[in-house]
Amino acid sequence: MNNSTVKEKSLHPASTAGSQLKAVAQEPLPGELDERMLMALGAASEKKAINSVVLDLREIASFTDYFVITSGSNERQVQAISDGIVDTLKKAGSAAARIEGYKTAEWILLDYGDFVVHVFDEKARVFYDLERLWRESRRVELPPEASSETDSSLRNES
Repeated sequence: MNNSTVKEKSLHPASTAGSQLKAVAQEPLPGELDERMLMALGAASEKKAINSVVLDLREIASFTDYFVITSGSNERQVQAISDGIVDTLKKAGSAAARIEGYKTAEWILLDYGDFVVHVFDEKARVFYDLERLWRESRRVELPPEASSETDSSLRNES
């Protein structure tokens, strides 16, 4: 099979039925989260993180593709959420390039290159309000298993 035949068949999905062609990896569609982000969200949820959101920054930022933003209700929980994410991703072979703010635990930043996790205490999240600051970004709809079990009053204000 020559290259033009492969290209032509890829343009006509019905013609590939029964063929042995494998799908080529494509850029994730908007709204789809890669496995590492899903693992980070799952780890945060296991530590009872509050109000997790993902912002798609691909159209407006060059330093990262996504922000994962979540909160804990106190210093110990913020550190536990951070520890859970770091441990889970490290076991999966993905170490954070940089971790900042762990000691004070007001705002812990976990940099994974193509996504950055922000773990806030509730007061700092309201104060810094990254969702407002990055309002031009698109909020990614989270699958039920990746969303926080606990919702806070942070975003329920009218």
